[in-house]
Amino acid sequence: MVPKNLAVFASGRGSNFQAILKNIISGRIPASVKLCITNNPAAGVIEIAQQHDIAVRVINPKSFPDAGAFNDAILKEVTEFRIDYIILAGYLKLIGRQIVEQYENRIINIHPALLPAFGGKGMYGHHVHEAIFESGVRISGATVHLVNSEYDSGPIVLQKSVDISDVSSPGEIAERVLKIEHEIFPEAVKLLVEDKLIVKGKRVEICAQ
Repeated sequence: MVPKNLAVFASGRGSNFQAILKNIISGRIPASVKLCITNNPAAGVIEIAQQHDIAVRVINPKSFPDAGAFNDAILKEVTEFRIDYIILAGYLKLIGRQIVEQYENRIINIHPALLPAFGGKGMYGHHVHEAIFESGVRISGATVHLVNSEYDSGPIVLQKSVDISDVSSPGEIAERVLKIEHEIFPEAVKLLVEDKLIVKGKRVEICAQ
């Protein structure tokens, strides 16, 4: 199989980016990360990308007159790098419709909860874990899903749960869920680049072969 070209979008420290890179370097995922895009010039993910000689583009929406121009700038970069798949690893901006349409079913995202619960606009990072803690639920987890033009509403690829019945803070939930993310996100990326995902409406079937 010819390795696929990936672009990783991230806004933070990049731990999921590291988990994916580890699986690429080991040969488990037949792909190569060619581009890292971030909206945050202070994001830790920039250093990770530079350490692996991956091109970095800081594209801040505040530098553009509107969302359309912002997303056009992103689309220009992924087109120039001949990107096959886009991986959202803690990217805090909504992906524009023009990108979603060009990369239909080729954009994947990790969310730190069991969607469709605790998802949607404003539900990211510590906000998710705080809401989960306050709700009193005893199970949380992580979800990997394909991306459409609405927050956290694309077809679900993989989910895994974790017991949080004994936690005493949102931070403890975050620690447990992050471990789950590092397990299922590389697995989902592998399935994606190996063309093993079949989308049927809101459901995703995984090919056995």
